[in-house]
Amino acid sequence: MGSPDRILSAAESVFARFGFRRASMSQIADEAGLTRQALYHHYPSKEALFRAVVEQLHELAYEAEAAAGLDQEEAGGGLADILASQIGARFRYLLECVEESPQAEELLSEHQLQTRDLYQSFIEHNADLRAETINRVCAKQGLSLQNGMTSRDLARCIQLAIRGFNDLRLNASTLGELDRMIRLLVAGAVAPATSQISSKRRAR
Repeated sequence: MGSPDRILSAAESVFARFGFRRASMSQIADEAGLTRQALYHHYPSKEALFRAVVEQLHELAYEAEAAAGLDQEEAGGGLADILASQIGARFRYLLECVEESPQAEELLSEHQLQTRDLYQSFIEHNADLRAETINRVCAKQGLSLQNGMTSRDLARCIQLAIRGFNDLRLNASTLGELDRMIRLLVAGAVAPATSQISSKRRAR
């Protein structure tokens, strides 16, 4: 593991054990097997290092989200299945990263204070992924959005619906509620494929 990866891994471990306030650059340097001077060469402050850890966390959560959606899409899942898989994978990844930490509440608070701009940019990044997914799956499966709704509109509605889950205070029950919420939104927004409508009419 190269120095940047080793530093971020060490920082994540130290922040998880001690929280942001009690963690020190000396502890992180020791964990990474570096001198303090070498650590400061990469990151000028504890705040800069915390920001880098948060950025990596969100990037890896995004990768987990994208991969889960593609897996479900390749397996022939419907749009609701795909979107629910994406979002569930994102939150499960984030949950696994913090659930073992006794400092989760403090880390969440510092995340909101110090990296609000990063958080907003990742919301937009995730919304782009969902809008692209909606467009692609609707085209592939012959679906259409109702009442003039666009893929971006539906992606935004989903983000608003899951906003209350973004504090990472999650468990199996709240993840189940999140899954149901996504499926209800998709069911209300998407018209069935034309072939499905024709099949129902022939069956009558």
